Amino acid sequence: MSGAEQQKQEKQQKMRALLQELLQRAGNGTCADCGAADPEWASLTLGVFVCQACSTFHKANPNISRVKSVYLDPWQASEVEFMASAGNDAAKAKYEQKIPAFYYRPTHTDCQVLREQWFRARYERDEFVYIEKQEPYSTGYREGFLWKRGRDNGQFLSRKFILSEREGSLKYFNKHDAREPKAVMRIETLNATFRPAKIGSPNGLQVTYLRDNSTRNIFVYHEDGKLVPKLTRNFVKEGYMEKTGPKQTEGFKKRWFTMDDRRLMYFKDPLDAYARGEVFIGSKENNYTVLSGLPPSTQGNRWPFGITIVTPDRKFLFACETEAEQKDWIAAFQRVINRPMLPQEYAGTQTHTHKVTGM
Repeated sequence: MSGAEQQKQEKQQKMRALLQELLQRAGNGTCADCGAADPEWASLTLGVFVCQACSTFHKANPNISRVKSVYLDPWQASEVEFMASAGNDAAKAKYEQKIPAFYYRPTHTDCQVLREQWFRARYERDEFVYIEKQEPYSTGYREGFLWKRGRDNGQFLSRKFILSEREGSLKYFNKHDAREPKAVMRIETLNATFRPAKIGSPNGLQVTYLRDNSTRNIFVYHEDGKLVPKLTRNFVKEGYMEKTGPKQTEGFKKRWFTMDDRRLMYFKDPLDAYARGEVFIGSKENNYTVLSGLPPSTQGNRWPFGITIVTPDRKFLFACETEAEQKDWIAAFQRVINRPMLPQEYAGTQTHTHKVTGM
């Protein structure tokens, strides 16, 4: 190795050592965009450290951000100095000055479309720097068209949707010129979450709401991904488990389960409009417990990894196909049970606990 090459290598080692020090600073140890631990990329124009997944949005928008690998790319002293003068906390103070209270901030566990829209809102559209750029959703009213899946035929058809904060509702209309809505969904009973795997579109949305004290699902998608972030929160968990009936003498049957906050709902098919039943999951202070395994006398389950949820009224028995799924479900239940119940949640206890219907 020549002297010049050795000097160049030593310089890069020094640059990487300085970058490592910067990653130890407060705020820099997690991705500036999604919060994932140990970011390995940096934006030389925005002054932020980001994870591998979020770096793809930066790379796709070179007019906004130019990124380098912290560990693999060569660095100039001026670039490291800029990163030292900026950093994740400084960027947050600049680009997140005026985020609406309702705006959902995606994390590293969210789908790509949510994280991409967050990137564009922060860095491309400056929505949280200039309030006037939030107009489409901050006014409390939004009207547009989504492709909605028919409950019976499974076809997606264009439907008009209106979100009104003043009325506290989301409405949709079967005809574009219809005066009366097909359905009115009260915002306080409503959740919207991105489910691209089930819907088959990267811009898909599952809307869950209460109708006549029953949970109803509708499935929609938008062609460009500009959906309504005001309604979105994540499901705690979704997936298949086996279940048995209330008497625990029936055979176990495979069902699709969705855990939405304290409501555990189950469906015969992931795209069913209505839940076949739901179980309210309270807190440990109210004598709710989750246990690994099934009672010794249990029969009829084909999947070997059992879960027992103990409520004040009865036990609910489930079985998972793999140990990993069992552990994930138990962790999800435990997070909910460990959280104290809010006053408004007590009203739903009797309504939901006993709404366990057919298999």
